[in-house]
Amino acid sequence: MYLKALRDSGSVDHIEYGYYVARVKSAPLATKGPRGRPQLVSPQWPVMIQDGNSAQISNASFMVSYANREEKGSDVNVASHLLLDVLAGAIDGALVISNDSDLRFPIQEARKRVPVGLINPSRNQLAGALRAESTVGAGNHWWRQLTATDFKDHQLPDPAGKYSRPVGW
Repeated sequence: MYLKALRDSGSVDHIEYGYYVARVKSAPLATKGPRGRPQLVSPQWPVMIQDGNSAQISNASFMVSYANREEKGSDVNVASHLLLDVLAGAIDGALVISNDSDLRFPIQEARKRVPVGLINPSRNQLAGALRAESTVGAGNHWWRQLTATDFKDHQLPDPAGKYSRPVGW
């Protein structure tokens, strides 16, 4: 509904969609370790592993199968449109709303030719691969991290085209 409201209100020129794929994946069982990094689970009571002679196997790995839903295509689409617009000379600056490190190369190339503003919509720090000096290439690059207040203070008008906010929004 939000994307329809954006389009209907005239707030965007083009929306490029990705798609989702669902797959079953397998991986070693892990828990969140220090600094949030995966720490592999090893056999310990109450779950132990034994070989055919009842000897304990302390270095076994637990493998799990899990459902994984993954968004595909949107980062490639953003990168492609960014580079096509920059290389065609269709824009004199770019604004990218993402914290996806997969965009490192296209953003790096765009910065050589036009100023690039990068808005991080997540609560996480800016991805290290997206960092650069504000003076590289064309210069005048800038960064900003969105806050909850930013989202609250900069909503679409109500109504936005033929779409209205939910009651209590």
